[in-house]
Amino acid sequence: MATPPASAPRLLVIVANGITGDSRVQKTAIAAARAGWDVTLLGAGGRHGRRLESVMGAVKVIRLPMTATYAARSKGHPVRRLLTQTDIRNREGLNGVRAAHQAWLRAETARIGRLRDAGPAAVPVARALGGVVTARSLWHRLRVKAFYWEQGQTLRPTGNWRRDWPPLVDLDLVFGPVIEELRPDLIHANDITMIHTAGLSVARMRARGQKVGWLYDAHEYVPGIDSWKPAEARAYRQVEKEFLRQADGVVTVSPEIAELLRDDYRLRETPVVVRNTPIREAVGKTDPKPSVRANCGLPDDVPLLVYSGWLAPERGLGTAVTALPELPGVHLAIVSGRDTPERRKLLDRAGQLGVRDRVHVVPYVPQYAVPDYLSSADLGLICSQRTLNYEISLPTKFAEYLHAGVPIVASDVRTLGAATREHDVGEVFAADDPVTFATAVRTALARRAELVANITDELLTEMSWEHQISGLLDLYRRISPRKPAGPRPEVSWAVDETAAPKPVTAAPGELGAWRPLTTATPIRLGLGPANYAGQMATFAQAICRDHPDVSAEVTMRHNRETFLFPADVYLETDRQDELELQMEQMRRIIGRYTHLIVDAFLPVFGYFNGDTIEGDLPALRRAGVEVALLAHGSEIRHPGRHLKRHEFSLFHDAPAGIVPRYTARAEKNRRIAEAAGTPLFVTTPDLLDDLPTATWAPLVVDVDAWTSDVPVMERPRPKVLHGPSQRWTKGTDRILPTLRRLHDSGAVELVLAERVGRDEIRAMVKSCDIVVDQFAVGSYGTFAVEAMAAGRPVVGYLDERVHTAAGVHPPIVNATPATLGTVLESLLDDPSGTAKIGVDSAGYARETHDGRRTARAFAEFFGKD
Repeated sequence: MATPPASAPRLLVIVANGITGDSRVQKTAIAAARAGWDVTLLGAGGRHGRRLESVMGAVKVIRLPMTATYAARSKGHPVRRLLTQTDIRNREGLNGVRAAHQAWLRAETARIGRLRDAGPAAVPVARALGGVVTARSLWHRLRVKAFYWEQGQTLRPTGNWRRDWPPLVDLDLVFGPVIEELRPDLIHANDITMIHTAGLSVARMRARGQKVGWLYDAHEYVPGIDSWKPAEARAYRQVEKEFLRQADGVVTVSPEIAELLRDDYRLRETPVVVRNTPIREAVGKTDPKPSVRANCGLPDDVPLLVYSGWLAPERGLGTAVTALPELPGVHLAIVSGRDTPERRKLLDRAGQLGVRDRVHVVPYVPQYAVPDYLSSADLGLICSQRTLNYEISLPTKFAEYLHAGVPIVASDVRTLGAATREHDVGEVFAADDPVTFATAVRTALARRAELVANITDELLTEMSWEHQISGLLDLYRRISPRKPAGPRPEVSWAVDETAAPKPVTAAPGELGAWRPLTTATPIRLGLGPANYAGQMATFAQAICRDHPDVSAEVTMRHNRETFLFPADVYLETDRQDELELQMEQMRRIIGRYTHLIVDAFLPVFGYFNGDTIEGDLPALRRAGVEVALLAHGSEIRHPGRHLKRHEFSLFHDAPAGIVPRYTARAEKNRRIAEAAGTPLFVTTPDLLDDLPTATWAPLVVDVDAWTSDVPVMERPRPKVLHGPSQRWTKGTDRILPTLRRLHDSGAVELVLAERVGRDEIRAMVKSCDIVVDQFAVGSYGTFAVEAMAAGRPVVGYLDERVHTAAGVHPPIVNATPATLGTVLESLLDDPSGTAKIGVDSAGYARETHDGRRTARAFAEFFGKD
């Protein structure tokens, strides 16, 4: 992340949505950073009560967790509600009351029936009970009617926006304190949902003596929105009326809305117009270039229409779907980031019309890449219906299609239809009319070359973000108490959002050692997302070193407890079910990677397709990404089979619940591996027992970084190091009595390293005499390889059968918990022989685990002999 100068004025861009997909706020933030501002983009979308932080190039991004605390409070007249609502808080509560009454009614009427059958003596009791049932049923009906009556009262506009639309208050309660905590010099409040929060926060900050300016960015003409409920519409009009004139500046998206705002609020200045248009400098430079057509799997000669944008009934895309039967051979691509009722409705309609095979849903791409993405289509669609806002503004898609070099098929709403005809860059049809739509498509396809020629350089300049943003940046400087010293052209327009940088403890040479992903190489390799023990990072380093035609990108999932190893991208584990992260991963992989090594069978698109890689494989195949699966250990090691093979299996000591859980996971992952049809790899030879068709790709360590010049076995009392990550996985509790006995006798100095940082454990390994590794698995892992690379003799339990089958004989001194004492005593009795084992260990680590053998293991995966 490019860091702004310490003296740069602070700009806070606030918006009440999740930021992802809102190209206007993203481009605003990037443009301001390029102009020299220290920019923070504040939106919604925190998780589990905590905010999420990331970066978008030079822009800091914060998402706040939303609450409905104020909106959940009782609404309506408080005294009257005691009578009308009794103890029913909402519709769910009402359903519960109804269910309880029905259960009581069934029980009591059954009781009455039994009493009547009991004979004449019970009849009076039955009659009395019937009266109770009648009275209570009447009370229940009155109670339900009162509830609905009160609900109707609360929906009526009151003129008080806090009561009419309480979610606005919740927005201020969430955003306001953070805004004031960040102490901006200038606030850019996007859309009607943020105007009151900016106004209230600025007033509070100014009362404390802080100098701060703010502006309101009207994305739509509020009175022209007809999709709101009456109380909601009234609230938004009231809040705009209360706060708009307090703003130091007003910005909007079209000249028509600017004039309406000026007249409605008697503004002294007409609001600045900033159309939401593409960044021209970024057009044609997306690397690699994404393609709507490629994502649809269509050849160049198939006519392709594209729709890019939010899906809603008033966007009119149903007109295009309905017209498809009249356009044989024509396909439609819908750029959509999430499954919505409207998308399902459109696809269902396509199925009913028999054209579902010609309608394709393709994912979003970053805002800077949209024109390049759309450029492979033949025509772009804007099917807006006749609503006031669509009549008076030019949608973002108009400029995006032009920069993509794609002619437009547009409905005849006023501003859009006029612009399309004026510049002759498309054909116009009657809104909501499939017949004229089909005619317009046929005409536009026939005239396509002519229409493309009409997309002039002058028009593209006018419709560029660089041109549009100039007025906004001038306004910033005019109303802010502090101004930036100068522009920062090194800040790129083309940035992806990534996790906020976190400190990574690693030795020089481990970070940045792989070739960054670039189209200059024919093989663009992704690795992750587990990156256990940093192995995906070292694999990337080795592969890029030995394959000059490969560039790589490493991802790593993490939570608060995870030790961070080197990676390019860090993905928060508890955000895997968030659409923003899923779309971010799709954009990162699809169209960028040619090859992907997936470790630990984890999904790469978050939980979009499930919690394993199995659900992501079809999409990866369709995108032409070559996939290999890599197993590290417990995700494929079957506890039952391991217990049968090994007397000292770690699963004897596993905590409660581990064995059934690991068994289910291993069996599931083995089924995935067998069905995937992809190359399979394992990092340790023992895993070939569980995945026999796999190839061993040895663990990789930076041998030079671990090399030590501290001699071995020259102390009177040798240091013996044991470093378990988890005791049960190393058999620690089985061997500790022996190690402590030797320590207490003075034969060795025991160093037990638990929960130790990476730098500290490296220093401990380099300075000890013997490393005691695991006695529960039957193979060796990363820690043992690092110890061997440091020239330390390693003692551990090995299943020599699997290593012989793999063609290697590691110089690890084989021992069991029962023989460990005898083995260590023999090493102590022969210092020179033990030191020689250390020398052999360093040679073995360099020969087998410096990455050369691993890079060769992937040669066939990369299409090499």
